[in-house]
Amino acid sequence: MANVMVAPTPEVRRDDDPVIALPLPPAQLDAATKAYFAKCLEKIGFVPNVLQAYGFDLAKLGAFATMYNDLMLAPSALTKLEREMIAVAVSSVNRCYYCLTAHGAAVRQISGDPILGEQMVMNYRAARLDARQRAILDFAVKLTERPHEVEEPDREALRRVGLSDRDIWDVAAVTGFFNMSNRIASATDMRPNPEYHTQGR
Repeated sequence: MANVMVAPTPEVRRDDDPVIALPLPPAQLDAATKAYFAKCLEKIGFVPNVLQAYGFDLAKLGAFATMYNDLMLAPSALTKLEREMIAVAVSSVNRCYYCLTAHGAAVRQISGDPILGEQMVMNYRAARLDARQRAILDFAVKLTERPHEVEEPDREALRRVGLSDRDIWDVAAVTGFFNMSNRIASATDMRPNPEYHTQGR
């Protein structure tokens, strides 16, 4: 019987290895950061790579996490879904691979609608949104693409669908945060955890 040559199985490399393109040495984690990472593992099963990326500087990691948690998780008249939809619409304009993957997964999970998650990533205008959601996303996208053109009629459009002036601040704050995050992620080639790709499917 002739010997059959079997090609070696290529080693499969995770898409998030390395997490970023900058070889910054990780800082020694303090007790608070270790506890935060442990809570992530307990709640979602992994530590988001964005936190790992900021892990070279605990002050920057703490500032990022505090702002993120305040904007996305703290009490607000904006629903968690609306905030995640803003994240995706902004990230779609900026073509941010990390945030589209991570927050597209969040839209799928929170809404229970994988189609909505895909529509948001591709083009939020294709989604069958209610008037409030559409006005919020129109404002967020204009603020991302043409911030110098935002005027009182844009704010008034949000008031007409029931947003207060405080709510308008929250829309602007979430929009601004993700524009910043998109640019850091793109500059460093930040890679999303592979787990996000299968969530909410």
